[in-house]
Amino acid sequence: MVKKCSSCGKEVMFKYAEFSCPQCSGEKIVRCESCRSLASNYSCSKCGFKGP
Repeated sequence: MVKKCSSCGKEVMFKYAEFSCPQCSGEKIVRCESCRSLASNYSCSKCGFKGP
């Protein structure tokens, strides 16, 4: 299964972070190295939580 960054949609293979939604734990959030360093926004499609 190909993982995609939750912020930019880019396919990730290396140097990414993956964690459960901090609010509902119902979805995995994937962040590429670039979006992590830029603190790009992401959101959970299940509960609507927005972060970085």
